[in-house]
Amino acid sequence: MKNETYLYRGSLADARQFDQVSLWRASYQANVACKAAIEASIRKGFDGMYLKESCVQDVLEEYGFKRVVWVLANTVREKLWDGRFSQTNKEWARCQMIPPDPEHNCDFIVGSHPAVLDGFLNEVRAEFQKLNLFGPEHCHPDSYAELDYTGKVLVLSADTLKEAYWSQENQLWYAHDGFGCQPHAIGRSIRCTCLGDGEETRWNRTDFTGVLKDEFLPDWASEKMKELIGQKNPDLQKTIEITDREQGHFKGPTLPDHRTMK
Repeated sequence: MKNETYLYRGSLADARQFDQVSLWRASYQANVACKAAIEASIRKGFDGMYLKESCVQDVLEEYGFKRVVWVLANTVREKLWDGRFSQTNKEWARCQMIPPDPEHNCDFIVGSHPAVLDGFLNEVRAEFQKLNLFGPEHCHPDSYAELDYTGKVLVLSADTLKEAYWSQENQLWYAHDGFGCQPHAIGRSIRCTCLGDGEETRWNRTDFTGVLKDEFLPDWASEKMKELIGQKNPDLQKTIEITDREQGHFKGPTLPDHRTMK
């Protein structure tokens, strides 16, 4: 990704409240530039019938998934009345949390033909699916509001990570303790260990998508769990192995700066 400008997810009003106007402005300018790049790529790559495969890739390589998704979602949300966007893409756009900002959001609405842009969006979503990342559909419902995270495998939101670190190995974390493990505690910090590389650090509860459902726990992560808990308490290792055999699977920061967008 060539343009690594931080994606500011709040409105200008939010930025003013938290003294982050410079961050918002840089992100806003990148949004406008991304919108123009999408339009230019479609003009160049659409032959009247089909989009070239490189059309989507060129924009993603320049701006990355996060910003491209942000701009496309904003566009569809502002044009929900337009029947040339598929219902599937409209529902997808509704799920993207873009704050209302009528004065500025209109500046990065992609102006390409809606039917062609709908196809472009389909390709972007297909490329994202190929990454095979964990999302809300892999987590227990209402994890954030209701569940105790202690001793659970948590899914770190892809939004928190730099795109260069998007992988299942960087998303799965074992929660040890911390006030943030409790859903209604004032403190948000959670001490946890990355199942991918064993690094221990602290995240905030809000950085996680939720508790991973047991059926989605990969074999490599199950093995890491057994190693991790066995190191903490060797007496638990036999219990873990029995549970693993009987049930077929094992139940179960701020991250170092090199992996985060912050």
